[in-house]
Amino acid sequence: MSAASPVPLPLTRIENQPRVRDFLSTAFVTGQLSHAYLFTGMPGAGMTEAALALAQCIVCPNPEGPDGTCEECMRVAHHTHPDVKLIAPAGVSGYLIDQVRELSEDVPMAPVRATRKVYVIDRADQLRGASANALLKTLEEPPDDVMFILIARSVDAMLPTIVSRCQQVPFRVVPPEVAVATIARRVGGDDRDARIALAVTGTPERAAEFLSSPDRRNVRLAMVRTLCELARDDQWDVLQAAQGLVEEVQISVGLRQRGKAALKRDKVISEETKRRAQGQEDYYTPAMLKRLEDVVRRELSARERSAMIEALAAAESFLRDVLLCCEGALEPIVNEDVRSSVERIAHDATTAGVLRALEACHAASSDLAHNVTPQLALEVMLLCVKEALEWQPSYR
Repeated sequence: MSAASPVPLPLTRIENQPRVRDFLSTAFVTGQLSHAYLFTGMPGAGMTEAALALAQCIVCPNPEGPDGTCEECMRVAHHTHPDVKLIAPAGVSGYLIDQVRELSEDVPMAPVRATRKVYVIDRADQLRGASANALLKTLEEPPDDVMFILIARSVDAMLPTIVSRCQQVPFRVVPPEVAVATIARRVGGDDRDARIALAVTGTPERAAEFLSSPDRRNVRLAMVRTLCELARDDQWDVLQAAQGLVEEVQISVGLRQRGKAALKRDKVISEETKRRAQGQEDYYTPAMLKRLEDVVRRELSARERSAMIEALAAAESFLRDVLLCCEGALEPIVNEDVRSSVERIAHDATTAGVLRALEACHAASSDLAHNVTPQLALEVMLLCVKEALEWQPSYR
């Protein structure tokens, strides 16, 4: 790309993928964007961030070029722009056919605020069977004002005909030290906090969001504190601790205010639906509002599940540090802020016990994926961790 064609500002955020940044910049500046892209790479490579940056370029109304800071661009960044839709699997094992049908019905409709619409389809490798075939029909004859950005680890599990209709954009693996430096630079923190956030969230963009959210950081601290207190907890204490963790998660996703009872889920969904439709009431029919409400409900459930997975990831990160200390490994631990607790538990634990405790964390993640209630999954996990570390159950 020539010096006369600078990189659009939103795309400058694609720091760790210069080839992707330059490729998308050239396509945008020269007006040669494809109607469908397939971003492939490992989690943490910045694919979602790149997709949203490209979406900002497309919907930004600034005549001098995308700025990344106007109201339209901010709506994209906050996932509230009606013409930029981020879609994720709603089912335990992948996409639901109803999700793709809703998308297909929405595609022919005119944009609400911008001149084009963008659909970002996360984990597209989980499109299988009927849902994959339904999307294929939409991809074959898309309207001129619609772009699809599919995100997947690889094309191996995807329908070949879907892959053939997209322009593939491979993302390279970002080394951990580069990711940590990027996170620290973005949030103005230090490498220690960045490493913790990356261990909990898995990707630089989510890590930056984690560090900017006191409530999400509180969930991690609550989990660490709970693990540290298990040795002296009896069974009733463990059940209470699980309830406390669930409450912290609910606070982090807006389902509870600290020190108060949980909010009614239907009320939260209704208020969020009204907020998203604000100023566009004339556009939304009752059927469209109901569909928007269903989308909000699924998104809230996904956020709650994601927050619980983060809590379990915090437990796994802490226990991995305990394992490193048990083994006398030279590799530095991640949870430096609670090093004394890590070393105290490692002093009394065995390698086999810590491995069983980690298995309990993995089992809890699997339980959540199969719709076991969060509190039950946490109760079972904490009791199993206590037993694995040979902290025998105690009774009042």
